[in-house]
Amino acid sequence: MNEFFKEVDQNDVGKVLRDVFISKYTTYKVGGLVKAIIYPKNIDKLVLLCKLIKKYNIKYKVLGNGSNVLFSDKTYDGILIKLDEFNKIEFIDNKVRCGAGASLMKVAKESVKRGLAGLEFASGIPGTIGGAIYMNAGAYKSDMGYITRNVKVLTDDLKIITLTNEEMDFHYRSSFLQKHPNYICLEAFLSLKKGDKVALEEIVKDRRNRRLKSQPLAYPSAGSVFRNPENSDPAGKLIEDLGLKGLTKGGAEVSMVHANFVINKANASAKDIHDLILFVHDAVKEHYGIDLKVEQEFVNWE
Repeated sequence: MNEFFKEVDQNDVGKVLRDVFISKYTTYKVGGLVKAIIYPKNIDKLVLLCKLIKKYNIKYKVLGNGSNVLFSDKTYDGILIKLDEFNKIEFIDNKVRCGAGASLMKVAKESVKRGLAGLEFASGIPGTIGGAIYMNAGAYKSDMGYITRNVKVLTDDLKIITLTNEEMDFHYRSSFLQKHPNYICLEAFLSLKKGDKVALEEIVKDRRNRRLKSQPLAYPSAGSVFRNPENSDPAGKLIEDLGLKGLTKGGAEVSMVHANFVINKANASAKDIHDLILFVHDAVKEHYGIDLKVEQEFVNWE
């Protein structure tokens, strides 16, 4: 791996942080060491980095804001790529072109400021555009699939192509990119609608107040743990009705505020959180016969 890092430095790919704890870069505030986090300067440098990854057979993962992942406590024997430099936001009439590293909340806020409707659901989702596209992030019966016109991606054979909304195959918390994990989202082109700025601001304010009352925002978490099952009560109600609110494993707890949140209440390890999620999953399956799907991505648990 030393030769790999030597070439990364020689080619001025971007900022490199060596031997850092992933816990600093995830909203759960857990995760072991990673060999390096690399921030490519631009698309050309990202392509070059991907070539070096292939050349030296380096394990890697693209990480956004770390708001929907659970890394294990083990060392991640590879690199993380962060696209923080890909953060340009450009409004063209009622459209917005945004880089994969742009903050989803910032794009939503800027849209509302311009009286553009369609992104109000995202005003409280702490992810990047790339992560939101990958997960098809959503709330309040809307998601990225409703507003994404097309997505520019880097393919696994290092070609830059544009995928249409239809090709992105958006469904509830899923997209084409989840089925093609070696593709990297570079930017998205979103299509919004003209709206009333004051009315949109009121919607965002109301939803912020609802979040403050209904979500455990005082503790590290990664949002809703489980997807809501079809033709059943929401996951949170199923968990609450089993009396699992407040259940703890180590420093992890099923939130007393919202049962579909697991929080890092007292310096939890990744294993604490992981084991608690699996316990809740198995309890719901045993009692209701419902196989809840975990919304968060488990990384480095092999």
